[in-house]
Amino acid sequence: MALISPRKLRYDLYSYSYQQDSNMPLVISVLASLIERTLARNERIAKNCKWQLSKTRVFDCNETPDMTIQSYLERIFRYTKAGPSVYVVAYVYIDRFCQFYPEFRIGARNVHRLLITTIMVASKYVEDMNYRNSYFARVGGLTTKEMNRLEMEFLFLMKFKLHVNVSVYESYCCHLEREVSIGGGYQIERALRCAEEIKAKQREERRYNDQIARLLL
Repeated sequence: MALISPRKLRYDLYSYSYQQDSNMPLVISVLASLIERTLARNERIAKNCKWQLSKTRVFDCNETPDMTIQSYLERIFRYTKAGPSVYVVAYVYIDRFCQFYPEFRIGARNVHRLLITTIMVASKYVEDMNYRNSYFARVGGLTTKEMNRLEMEFLFLMKFKLHVNVSVYESYCCHLEREVSIGGGYQIERALRCAEEIKAKQREERRYNDQIARLLL
């Protein structure tokens, strides 16, 4: 992973610009690095682990995708333009899922499906406008039927506990900052306000476009 300072990551989380030509969010590289280390650790202890419960194997695929975590997350961003807050909330969901099911282990066979599912659900939670499940399915290399099933299974396994308040969001941002250097303790309410401002701007643009459309009729 290229050198990323906490200051750069923090600026990305606070002031990211949601534009069609936006640069790749720094949080993607940080999250990819964190998950890859988790994969490596789980592989080392796999021989001593019990089998997962069947209900947590919903994300397992028959063949391991030939794509790194970094490349997969970059692909998701390239086609969905989901902002940094979506990836932070997805990370919250993954950690929450692992806390609910301690026997679950992130591995090469389940990580890609887990990521596309949590990112899609997080996008629906965070952002005002979203792509259909069928679009996320194509981006993630799944069928629409598989994507719908994964979403439904995930929601029930999570007991629909999807709310992420400011303090929780802040703590996970600080954790990601500590991944790149010793830091943390920074306030991120501005990031959530930024998300609300984006939604308001999107609604204003839609109203403006509707007015133009009526004038052209």
